[in-house]
This record gives sequence, structure tokens and C-alpha cells, in this order.
Amino acid sequence: MWEHELYRLRHDDLVRRAATERRAREAVRGRRAARRGTAARSTEPESHTRRRSWFARAA
Repeated sequence: MWEHELYRLRHDDLVRRAATERRAREAVRGRRAARRGTAARSTEPESHTRRRSWFARAA
């Protein structure tokens, strides 16, 4: 009996975690789409782009 209850608790926890992660991914996707839409409508290029190098420049 205990094993089944532990199984159900673990299962329910995993389902909750998956739902939380799914909502987070959907929120990120929505923000990205909104940024893309805003950038597409903008006529002026942005002065600060996020396409900078990951590595520091040599001196």
C-alpha cells in the first residue's frame, strides 16, 4: 500500500513540475514572438543588439 501511495505522490509531483516548465516555455516563446513582432515593425535599427560575441575582445 505504501509503495503505491509513494508512486502516486511522485507521479503527481512530476506532473506538476512538467506543467510548470511547460508554462514557463510558453511564456518565453510568447515574449520572443512579441519582441520579433516589435522589431519587425520598427523602422529604426536598434543601437544595442543582443548579437554580441560571447567572448571578450582581445586588448
